[in-house]
Amino acid sequence: MHIAIIGGTGKEGRAIAHRWLLAGHDIALGSRDAERGKATAKELVALGLKGNVEGGDNLWAAQQAELALLAIPYAAHHTTLTELKEALRGKILIDITVPLKPPQVRTVHLPAGQSAALEAQALLGSEVRVVATLHHVSSTHLADTEHPLPCDILTCSDDSAALDLVLKLLNDLGAQAFDAGPLQNSIALESLTPVLLHLGRRYKSPGMGIRLTQD
Repeated sequence: MHIAIIGGTGKEGRAIAHRWLLAGHDIALGSRDAERGKATAKELVALGLKGNVEGGDNLWAAQQAELALLAIPYAAHHTTLTELKEALRGKILIDITVPLKPPQVRTVHLPAGQSAALEAQALLGSEVRVVATLHHVSSTHLADTEHPLPCDILTCSDDSAALDLVLKLLNDLGAQAFDAGPLQNSIALESLTPVLLHLGRRYKSPGMGIRLTQD
């Protein structure tokens, strides 16, 4: 697929781009600064990966792609989505945002709309299918592209077709991804991240994730 990564020059965005390029997907790498997006794309091109990658600003990236992934801090969530609303119309948006409230990032904070993903869906409307996921995978594990991700990925959406497609894309990152229900469940998924951050500090394991057990 041709995938836009909004905020693709950050740790999570760049690492996800790298993994999808390894799987053969084409990436439009977005940034608030178009030149920074282009520079990061050139660095990925130099690695000789399977997929193609180009860089630019976030609006350009959203316009290019079939599907977009949002990898930005919560503080920029509303502003960025407002700017990209028209470019995202008719597409799937993967929202990995967690509404952390620095400096208390190890304490659950529910935003006015209950979760970042629910706020995204309300802002963008029914013409954009929002899928919430990747809240529990550290940038350190994502960046270690020579190994599969050592944790499972929970994913939720109100659109079953969008959810099924995203589950396949998440498998391409090197992990098992699971259907965790409707978008309302993003409240629980996003809220688990501060808990994992607390556990990581308490037990000196900064890459703390989750693994599901199955009978």
